[in-house]
Amino acid sequence: MAVPEERFPVLGRRTDQAFFADSSDRPLTMRGVTEADLPELLRVDREVFPDDPYPYFVLRQHLDVHGDRILVLDDGECLHGYVLFVTTSDGYVCWVLSLAVSADQRGRGLGKRLMLEVLRQLRRERVREVRLTVEPTNAAAIMLYRSLGFAAEGGVFRDYLGPGEDRLIMVLGLGSGMGPGPGPGPGRG
Repeated sequence: MAVPEERFPVLGRRTDQAFFADSSDRPLTMRGVTEADLPELLRVDREVFPDDPYPYFVLRQHLDVHGDRILVLDDGECLHGYVLFVTTSDGYVCWVLSLAVSADQRGRGLGKRLMLEVLRQLRRERVREVRLTVEPTNAAAIMLYRSLGFAAEGGVFRDYLGPGEDRLIMVLGLGSGMGPGPGPGPGRG
């Protein structure tokens, strides 16, 4: 089996190039979100996070405020994943608030492709640190983030997102010689 970088063409600086997710004839395109994507974005979010999906109004507000920070995977008929990332006002730290790939597309390296594109953008912007939260029991996500160089900061943060919502905070430094960034912040993993 080929590694993701061999199955998909290098995306380079553009995020609207097509690549194939599997052997079907429908290529997936990674691109920025549009207002027309909101119903599909909501569907994917509900599928991937059935116990705690974003309400429509939250996704709407993320689009309005951070629309340039949401990348989606589109096959021309529906969305199959997205990543939402926001940078602090000082430009030094970025939080990945949500990474989602639909169940029928998992295991094909798509989450990694989304994250690699985010990291490319953040490096160009000279962001110093990327942070995210993840459920301590989500082994697949933890392995993905570790494969990208993220490391857990401390142990499990109990009730981080509310009662019973424990999280690991994972951090990736993008700059050399940079001091630690601010402490815990948003995210859901």
